[in-house]
Amino acid sequence: MTYDVAIVGAGILGLAHAYQAARRGLKVLVCERHAYAQGASIRNFGMIWPIGQPLGDTVETAHRSREAWLTVLAESGIWHERTGSLHVAYHDDEAAVLREFAADPAQAFRESELWDADRVRYRFPRINPAGLQAGLWSPLEVCVDPRRAVGELPCWLTERYGVAFAWETAAWGFDAGQLRTSRGSFAAPRLIVCSGDELQMLYPEAFAKMGMKRCKLQMMRTVGYGPEMRVGTMLAAGLTLKHYKSFANCPSLAKVAARYARELPEYERLGIHVLVSQNGNGELVLGDSHEYDAAIDIFDKPHIDELVLDYLRRFLVVPELKIAARWAGYYMKHPTRSYIIDRPEPNVTLVTATGGTGMTLSFGLAEKAINQVWG
Repeated sequence: MTYDVAIVGAGILGLAHAYQAARRGLKVLVCERHAYAQGASIRNFGMIWPIGQPLGDTVETAHRSREAWLTVLAESGIWHERTGSLHVAYHDDEAAVLREFAADPAQAFRESELWDADRVRYRFPRINPAGLQAGLWSPLEVCVDPRRAVGELPCWLTERYGVAFAWETAAWGFDAGQLRTSRGSFAAPRLIVCSGDELQMLYPEAFAKMGMKRCKLQMMRTVGYGPEMRVGTMLAAGLTLKHYKSFANCPSLAKVAARYARELPEYERLGIHVLVSQNGNGELVLGDSHEYDAAIDIFDKPHIDELVLDYLRRFLVVPELKIAARWAGYYMKHPTRSYIIDRPEPNVTLVTATGGTGMTLSFGLAEKAINQVWG
């Protein structure tokens, strides 16, 4: 069979490209070298997170992605929850950043609201009330279980759009409209590569020119809790304010960063900020840290997990915190860009989201890349 486009990588970015191409009526093949996607796409919080994206093209792409996500999730029946997000503040400088963000006219499209401590506690009783000053509420964020979403989407894409999948099939090269793989050649005039931190395996020279560095993060998942332990939203706290570029224009952010550098230098050195999501099984997904290039070790550091849990207890009350799983995730990060679309040769497109934005940008980024190729 001849396909209109072959896609390398069955992570969320590859699946999003398969969707955006197939809904145009194109015949799509997805090649994945593993028996199922095993990379960053299933090792994250499951946060579709427009609140963290900076103004301009990136946040616009995130919003288009969110709308596509909601369409796909509704049609496929895959579990998701419109949880929104809440950033909580326990210090004057953190509360000042939230006030500045909420008052900025340029941020009005986000629909976020500044809440006082009483309203936060009333709406989300699991938030630690001790010292709580304020919260920034956003209704737009959506939670998925990445293991389920990335695991179930291929079947739906096949049933709904006829997308073909070649599992346990490693791509070796592409020329003259043929994708050469470990299971023979597939005919397709165009190739899209969405292989995440393995991008260098197929196009090493193009990858080297992108100027990215590899990032490792450590994460955890708790046992499943019952309805009485439903958090109700996705959570972030003070450390997160300096992690996401959406808060970069807040004047008080410099005070927050300086204080954390003095008070929590180990968190600064290990790139730790703490996020919480909760899937449909009641499991809390917790993390994370950020170590780069030469600092990356194949062995996880228990000390990092303890720092994450210590900070978590400052803003979330969990009577019995029981960790059921721990893992490391890997992705590529660019110093200035949220994503890269590259054309190393005719009819070949390389696409990667950088800095952990894959779940958020996936469908919007795929739409952008497909439009560049097919108009």
